[in-house]
Amino acid sequence: MAYKHTNSKGVTYYLNSKNVVLRGGKEQTIYYFSKDERKDTGVELPDGKVVNENPRNGFLTLKSK
Repeated sequence: MAYKHTNSKGVTYYLNSKNVVLRGGKEQTIYYFSKDERKDTGVELPDGKVVNENPRNGFLTLKSK
């Protein structure tokens, strides 16, 4: 089950992750929020990260503690 967060506007978002290969060949995990729950990419909140909300538009991002 993916981590879910409801922003100040009342919209629920689910946390997803994906491994990508950067131009230099290095692999990195990216995290993103979606409005629908995705079974294949849904993840729990990583250790050392907190959810940050933009007060103007309700956009969610992950931030280090």
